[in-house]
Amino acid sequence: MDRYLEFILNHYILSLALAVVIFLLIQEFFDTAFKRFDSISPMLAVQKIDNENTVVIDVREAPDFIQGHIENALNVPLSKLTEQLSSLQQYKKNLLLITCQTGTRSAAAAKSLTKSGFENVLVLSGGMTAWQDEYKLPIKITSKNRLDKTN
Repeated sequence: MDRYLEFILNHYILSLALAVVIFLLIQEFFDTAFKRFDSISPMLAVQKIDNENTVVIDVREAPDFIQGHIENALNVPLSKLTEQLSSLQQYKKNLLLITCQTGTRSAAAAKSLTKSGFENVLVLSGGMTAWQDEYKLPIKITSKNRLDKTN
């Protein structure tokens, strides 16, 4: 035990780095264990959109949404998601496909939606970058912002 203490005192930067890495691994483990939504690839998303009653929610800001989005997607920016939860209640029984530019904001939105009682939530892995660049799937470009149908 004395040798461990001596090592920690002599190599405090390495010890601190080890503690940070262990903390991040534990945090990641708990996030994945208690996550109530899944991620799907763009190809599986197309299948879900075609065969199920899927509502696509794009959580990017309006300027990004206007430049290109999935057909019939609703634009509910992540910054306004909590304000617009009541208008999304009508889609509670639908499959919700959440997308953003790269997939990071959509995970936060999915977490918020599942906490609000939405049970059938999927995140588009890779976001619109994967949709457009990797899979070359079609996008719709609009001249103005189309907010969700209830507004």
